Amino acid sequence: MIFYLIMMLVILQRLTEIVIAKRNERWMRSQGAYEVGASHYPYMVTMHISFFLFLMIEVVTNNNGVSPLFPLFFILFLAVQALRIWCIRSLGNFWNTKILILPDTQVVRKGPYAYMRHPNYAVVCLEILLLPLMFQAYFTAFCFTLLNITMLSVRIPIEEQALRDATNYNHVFQKKISES
Repeated sequence: MIFYLIMMLVILQRLTEIVIAKRNERWMRSQGAYEVGASHYPYMVTMHISFFLFLMIEVVTNNNGVSPLFPLFFILFLAVQALRIWCIRSLGNFWNTKILILPDTQVVRKGPYAYMRHPNYAVVCLEILLLPLMFQAYFTAFCFTLLNITMLSVRIPIEEQALRDATNYNHVFQKKISES
């Protein structure tokens, strides 16, 4: 029962995020933003949908129940969700599931973005690991962690190059490195 409740809440959260992303995309495009990396986006969406499907199938068919470490994994999962909300709020209208670039914009350096370049991707990595571990779905945890790493190895360089080409990204991160 706890599995279905958590899955329902996470799926509702994702649907809410899609609404936020679409609203932000409309605003950004009205300001002159353009998309990069569109060719890999359908694969990323497919991977995320498949993650939920595989997780549900593995949990239902294995019937292993919750992990003995469920309380720890669940607390970590809640912390990751708080970080997700912090990421979305910190980026405001710039948060999106697509790579949308608004030329000549100042890179956001507040919230978790003051401490790391891609905290939202860290959230996704942790979530793809923690959700299956809570319910002993080890196959899903392993496979989708590898798939996500592969996806991010394509996505992050595309995003960073686009930000370097069109924003103050290089200046912000060179300054950060020289301050260290």
